[in-house]
Amino acid sequence: MSSSKSANSNQEIAETMLVVNEEVDNKEVSDEQMISKATLIALFEKMPLPIINATDKSSLEQVQEQRLALYQQQRERTASLYLAPEMIRPTYLIPVLRQQFLEYQRFLMSKRLDQRGVVDTSHLDLLWNQLHIVDDLITQIVQRMPAQRPTGWQISSGGYNYLRLPTVGRQRIQQAIADQGSLNSYVLGHFGVMSYTNDRAFFIGHCLGYLFCCYYLAHLSIPYGVTPLHRGHVVGYDYATLDTPQMVRLLQAIDESCKKRIYQLAVVCARLSDYRTDKRIEKMLIAEVNGFDKKQQQQHLDTLLEHGLMPDALD
Repeated sequence: MSSSKSANSNQEIAETMLVVNEEVDNKEVSDEQMISKATLIALFEKMPLPIINATDKSSLEQVQEQRLALYQQQRERTASLYLAPEMIRPTYLIPVLRQQFLEYQRFLMSKRLDQRGVVDTSHLDLLWNQLHIVDDLITQIVQRMPAQRPTGWQISSGGYNYLRLPTVGRQRIQQAIADQGSLNSYVLGHFGVMSYTNDRAFFIGHCLGYLFCCYYLAHLSIPYGVTPLHRGHVVGYDYATLDTPQMVRLLQAIDESCKKRIYQLAVVCARLSDYRTDKRIEKMLIAEVNGFDKKQQQQHLDTLLEHGLMPDALD
């Protein structure tokens, strides 16, 4: 409670200083505010880490260092976001980052592909245009969720990165994904730290982040398994390891409204997922394969054969 009051006090002081400076030099304050906001947004714009498939000692140590550094960056970025003064923090951050999400990029690509108008994406256009609903849901959840010590989980889903988490180290599929390069990465960043290596995802944080992963994969009907992340897997990062009974008690302490909002958040992300987009692209492929009347072509072929013409003279 005291830390919360201190944070509010610091924010009030910052706002007071802003008013004083505005009276002296309004342009200087505006420039400083713009730079600070740009710096904050830049924390969410990252390049993907290089894939390291080698398994020698030196390479494994390098991957461990990269994973630890990634988690520390994720934690510090989230802290910077929530500690930033209201005048600097964007009211809605996610629309600013939308262009860098691989789900949105693939959605736009699928729209360009659909020359036959096979798929109606009007509802998805609406959802992408109203993406601020994600920030609204996150705010409601964060305001109600209880404080917890970070807990570690590892999530497997058939050896594929369906959650589209930032990749670190060895990868079965040679696709590097940047931190904050996906919608899910942005969402989970508010509840903990995460990465994907080889055949499984790793998440360390609030149990609501665990629930998000479960709801997301289940909504897409993707088989998955979740097991505790044993202590020492991420050297240098503090987290707890819980067994099943402890996990049950932890979830029992969560307000039902938080669980409902996390579920809604997972459903929104699942609807916008590139997994769903790929399913729509498959429909386009089928439409291209079957884009003509096959029975009619058979009749034309029979007619041509009766007149002694070769089938390749049909068209």
